[in-house]
Amino acid sequence: MLEPAYQADVVVVGAGVAGLSAAHRLISAGVTTAVLEAAPYAGGRMSTEKVDGFRLDRIGQLLSTAYPELELTPGLDALVLRSFAPGVLLHSDGRHHRAGTPAGGRSARGALHAVRALASAPRPPTAPRLRASGTLRPAVVRPRSGAPLGTAVDQARLGPALARIAGMPVQRLLARPEQPAAQALAARGLPARTVDGFLRPLLAALLCDPDLTTSSRCADLALRAFAAGRLCLPEGGAEALPELLARTLPPGTLHTGVRVTSVSTSAVTTAEHGRIRCRAVLLATDARAAAALLPGLRVPDFHPVTVVHHTMDEAPSTGGHLLLDADRGGPVAHTSVISRVDPSRAPAGRTLVSSTVLGTPPAEVDTAVRIHLSRLYGTSTSRWETLAVHHTAEAVPAMRPPHDLRRTVRLLAGLYVCGDHRDTSTVQGALHSAHRAASAVLTDLGATRPAPRTAPDPEAEAA
Repeated sequence: MLEPAYQADVVVVGAGVAGLSAAHRLISAGVTTAVLEAAPYAGGRMSTEKVDGFRLDRIGQLLSTAYPELELTPGLDALVLRSFAPGVLLHSDGRHHRAGTPAGGRSARGALHAVRALASAPRPPTAPRLRASGTLRPAVVRPRSGAPLGTAVDQARLGPALARIAGMPVQRLLARPEQPAAQALAARGLPARTVDGFLRPLLAALLCDPDLTTSSRCADLALRAFAAGRLCLPEGGAEALPELLARTLPPGTLHTGVRVTSVSTSAVTTAEHGRIRCRAVLLATDARAAAALLPGLRVPDFHPVTVVHHTMDEAPSTGGHLLLDADRGGPVAHTSVISRVDPSRAPAGRTLVSSTVLGTPPAEVDTAVRIHLSRLYGTSTSRWETLAVHHTAEAVPAMRPPHDLRRTVRLLAGLYVCGDHRDTSTVQGALHSAHRAASAVLTDLGATRPAPRTAPDPEAEAA
């Protein structure tokens, strides 16, 4: 028998959320698709470790209910999102201050409002410091004066400024001059205390960029999503999203443990199964793996992320808020009692606190994080149990200006690429780049695109 001219219409290389969501769109249009993944499991960087009944994300990027692709992507109908309490908590001078949106999730497109301090957090008179020997000794905490949001007048100016971003059409927002985010914020007339005490820690958490070197356009998109929706996480851990996409693909579509060694417009070569012929190839790997297969593709810089997970007997009294340090008094960029947000991430009766360190972590990261957390939560952390410390050196692609928000996904007829490195460095960006790449493949193959799941929203499409 003659061998077939090709063994699949499209071969997708990489089974992260971009590759899996692109495969769903292609299959929905009647295009035979094979997804090849070198790892023994799907998901890429969206992975979750299981330890004694706890579900611990390795990176734990924050999602937003305002991400349109979470609703538009085929295969995610059953995705359950667990929302943080509205807004965020800011820790400053031993107190917790809340800044957030009115309740209502995605419909909350009105002004962000800053409210006065919720309560005085019980702060010990001293906080522990690491001795040279590695033991803890007390050290005096020097408070800083002023609220993280500035005066009442400053807060009154902040609300309308964020409201304008929340309601601004995306195309108009993207037409603004592009600068590093820190420089753009300083030039917009907001008080330095408001920028440093609220916007900087918030954007650092959303972009994984503590120095705010990110393009101001990407920062504005992040602020817009924050204002228009609620911060959230997938129920069961970050891996729930790729697992759901993989589980709802037709049987035989996904092949794990298959390492691709070369690609062309009509075939891929694998270490395990030789050459696989096709009509088109879609690279959906991370940026470095894509450049290894296609020399010449740009490899961006990356933001390293370290996530430290603890459990303790009694949960801190911060509810389901995301807690930020307005004073930047330690390595922790943001932390939360994650089991309050998503109870499925901890065994019944147990508490899970997950904390994120951005940039290069300190040498004794767990000790430094404990010291910082004792101030942020106003309680001793000496008896907290460390469950895991996950460091990812290339966690999030940097988006420094000039940043092309719509980097081309069609390299040649028959050769395409997608991922968060082609869009914004978020789950929304990864899914949207997959949407664009699948559309380009279908156009070139002359295939019929599936009908949209929801009525088209020009603003959401642009986002």
